[in-house]
Amino acid sequence: MDLLEYQAKSLFRQMAIPILPSQRIDNPADLKGLKIPYPVVLKSQVRAGGRGRAGGIKFVENTIDAVAAAQTIFNLPIEDEYPQVLLAEAKYNADQELYLAVLLDPVARRPVLLGSRQGGMDVERSIEQMQQVAVDQEFSPFYARRLTLKMGLQGDLIQSVSTIVEKMYRLFVEKDLDLVEINPLGISPTGEVMALDGKVTANDDALGRHPDLAALSETKLLGRLARERRSPHAPGDRPNSNSKVQHSEFDPKFKSPISNSESLQLIELDGNIGILCNGVGLTMATLDAVTHQGGKPANFVNMGSLDRYDAANALRDRAELGLELVAQDKSVKVILVNILGSASKTEEIIAAVAGYLERKARANRHIQVVLRLVEIDADAVKKRLGQLPVQLASTLDEAAAASVSSAK
Repeated sequence: MDLLEYQAKSLFRQMAIPILPSQRIDNPADLKGLKIPYPVVLKSQVRAGGRGRAGGIKFVENTIDAVAAAQTIFNLPIEDEYPQVLLAEAKYNADQELYLAVLLDPVARRPVLLGSRQGGMDVERSIEQMQQVAVDQEFSPFYARRLTLKMGLQGDLIQSVSTIVEKMYRLFVEKDLDLVEINPLGISPTGEVMALDGKVTANDDALGRHPDLAALSETKLLGRLARERRSPHAPGDRPNSNSKVQHSEFDPKFKSPISNSESLQLIELDGNIGILCNGVGLTMATLDAVTHQGGKPANFVNMGSLDRYDAANALRDRAELGLELVAQDKSVKVILVNILGSASKTEEIIAAVAGYLERKARANRHIQVVLRLVEIDADAVKKRLGQLPVQLASTLDEAAAASVSSAK
């Protein structure tokens, strides 16, 4: 379960991770009682990425502009999600922006620290600069310091950023989380560090041990109802996220209920293996595995958290668009699909791969797919895929090796 930014920052506050003065905004009128001095930034509280590019983040200088901006943001769907809440936050002038994360390595089943000196909206474009440190023994400040040194930090930043990483790790362990991410960690001209944006993913299986996180799951469901009530569309005008749209061949103008092409970002590299994953950590692990096997990735698409795809057929449509994006480069000889998700999400991914390859066959274009999913009935999946050019892999190393072999 992905938390909203303001919820993640509440956890940061508990760990004494520095955050800016902020105020929750439930409706535009709340801004008339704003306690934070202007200028401020208004942020849409949705779980999708790309809020800034979509218009969900606006800087304002006064109450009149703030109320108008809030009305716009509340009525702005981002990947079919209307915000129930906005976050008003003090403006911060960062001299540098870093990326930090603690996540569970889905392959090794151990925590990994990630860090990059290139944070912000375009972190994926500089993924080759991402540094990682696996926590393979009992955690100590050594691991955090090692990450900062691999990132190339110097002087006082080594200690201040190491301290942030230590606190992130403590939060990760104490709350049984799958991900704690700060992007960006702002660095002021005086060297002050500040968590400007954050993401936390809770482990659904551990919610029973954490009533405070479990309560947020109920808040998420109530939020959907509130968004329906707030929608600016009349009942007959609003796009129906549960409607099934029939389309026989891929149409670049087609929009699934949550999809716009901007929110799926294709990162181009120099190779012949296309990669489709979900999550920064899994994407990095997949790129590393392919390279370790002697292969060269051509590009990759990170679909992000699968929790955002709640509408009927949304994940399937999204995955098919991701496959189209990675395959549009004619040098791609094989697509490696490495997805971790629940059984229902896995079913949609399988349907997406089958639908995509069937369309390609009708168009007389054939491309090999290596599919790695967890906890599936391999025999049933093979029967469903039939004669389609798909290789199933049970581990990441097996999937990487099969992809490299197919690309030769």
